[in-house]
Amino acid sequence: MSAIVAFDMNKEGQRVKAAGHFDKNGFFYVYDRTNGQLVSATPFVTKMTWASGIDLKTGRPNFNEDNRPGAPQEGGKGTVVFTAPSFLGGNNWNPPAYNPDIGLFYVPVNEWGMDIWNEPISFKKGAAYLGAGFTIKPLYPDYIGALRAVDPVSGTIVWEQKNEAPLWGGVLATAGNLVFTGTPEGYFKAFDAKTGEELWKFQTGSGVVGSPVAWEQDGEQYIAVVSGWGGAVPLWGGEVAKIVKDFTQGGSLWVFKLHKS
Repeated sequence: MSAIVAFDMNKEGQRVKAAGHFDKNGFFYVYDRTNGQLVSATPFVTKMTWASGIDLKTGRPNFNEDNRPGAPQEGGKGTVVFTAPSFLGGNNWNPPAYNPDIGLFYVPVNEWGMDIWNEPISFKKGAAYLGAGFTIKPLYPDYIGALRAVDPVSGTIVWEQKNEAPLWGGVLATAGNLVFTGTPEGYFKAFDAKTGEELWKFQTGSGVVGSPVAWEQDGEQYIAVVSGWGGAVPLWGGEVAKIVKDFTQGGSLWVFKLHKS
């Protein structure tokens, strides 16, 4: 599950002490963190087949019953359905970031779905114990990952930067209005927090799965990120795993010093 981020926002003229969460299911939830009340739930992915929306009173999804896989048949699997997002999520563990000066969230998103079916539960030592089968597939031919800036008040996507492979690293937003994240192709990138313009990139030699961190030392500001491809995408990714199978493996820590303007 992705991080829950505390932030303050103005909604309909009132200041709300809020908490934001980008769920694997494709909805961006905003809560009043003082009482747990659900304020909004808006999609941050482009395709969602499993539900038509969220009931703000109960917090429960409005399921699309036709998109639920059928019960397993005797001796075989049940009806196969295609659902989006995939079980790896519109966003997964990799944390978003928030800029309080601009009022935007920055979240790594993946546009993928899956064929899924129920099947008789069986235990095999060393194998996943799921009671279901699945094959993950990209939704679009030109990209899977997208770094998106989302307005928590309206739920709208303000800008996005698409990426051919899935985004599986975290995001860092700085007070200097920069947004940092990495890609499986090995690039560590910086974007303008207001416009989404790509300002800088550096090839680390392996896919970036880690989360960037920033600190000040002796009057200088530094940014660091771990580079080393792996994790759930090549393990569980189905057709997506075929796309990333030749990405360079590695394990290194990269540290950068920001120049003073």
